[in-house]
Amino acid sequence: MSPHDARVRVPYDELHSFVTRLFTERGVPLERAITAAAALCHGDLCGFDSHGVFNLTRLYLRLFATDRVDPAAEPQTTTDLGACAVVDARRALGLWSASEAMDDAVARAGRYGIGLVSVRGATHFGCAGFHAARAAMHGMVGIIASNCGGQRIARPPFGALTMLGTNPISVAAPALPDRPFVLDMSTTVVPTGKIRTAASSGEPIPEGWLADDAGNPVTDPAEFDRRNAHLRWLGGTPDNGVHKGFGLGLVVEILSALLPGAAFGPAPDALSGDGGPHGRDDDIGYFVLAIAPDLLREPGRFDLDAQTMFSTLLDCPATGQDVRYPGWWEAERAAERLQNGVPIREHVHRELLELGLRGRQPVAGR
Repeated sequence: MSPHDARVRVPYDELHSFVTRLFTERGVPLERAITAAAALCHGDLCGFDSHGVFNLTRLYLRLFATDRVDPAAEPQTTTDLGACAVVDARRALGLWSASEAMDDAVARAGRYGIGLVSVRGATHFGCAGFHAARAAMHGMVGIIASNCGGQRIARPPFGALTMLGTNPISVAAPALPDRPFVLDMSTTVVPTGKIRTAASSGEPIPEGWLADDAGNPVTDPAEFDRRNAHLRWLGGTPDNGVHKGFGLGLVVEILSALLPGAAFGPAPDALSGDGGPHGRDDDIGYFVLAIAPDLLREPGRFDLDAQTMFSTLLDCPATGQDVRYPGWWEAERAAERLQNGVPIREHVHRELLELGLRGRQPVAGR
């Protein structure tokens, strides 16, 4: 373990209760705060610490402090066609409102076979997979995507100005018992949180995450916030398929922003940028879809076929580490951490102590 890698184990229930309290103290109703805290702690529980409590003071508490989140907001359905709806989140805490939208989509899918909830006026929702997996818990396929509102982080291929956010998307579905399929990804090589968690711990990053203006790889993550390096799309370079990551980013922008009427990145004021990140992640849009297989084919057959498919994947001979599917290792980590505590980076743990978390002693390992 490197000196930058020290962790403090915190019992999950204690961490969740602590975050819940912080949200309720800021005016979020208790049941919503419980869901929001679970969404935030999901990052640490499953190994996505870039989207866990690392963001508590850097993102969410700042949103409350600057009134960019309305803790008591009541999302409003502006269009309701039965199987699909448009919702104005009205700046509700995204960690809760995205799950609320997925639950709404699941209920609609239970009636019509498919449920679409298109959301505008939203705020940052944390790990996309947390919300998508709510559909899998009901035996459904869940898809959720989010743009970054008016915030621009990544440049188009061959572009000199940032135009889009990291634009995450997640797809979840039933797979094997207690191991749902959950794909949770940004359309850039990595989300900005992974850059900043590495920078906060003084860790280098792999080549391919960042590049300078000449296209040379940058491995010092601090160069991103110094505006000396920019984030790459999936694929990285034209020869390796950067158009695919960029195209996926635009798909997310179309579905999550243009559809409900949320703010979008490539707006005219994007042309006044200086090449670095700019704009704010206000008026974010979500695309939230649930599909009920048992209403579309013989009940139970989807689940049986899914178990056959994913079991076959696990039986594939390996050349190194065992073959697994997206969501498997996250579920493994979550099970271990629920039992043994959630590992939090030491400097993040100190921030939590200052906010009122009870202290714990550092232990080695993740």
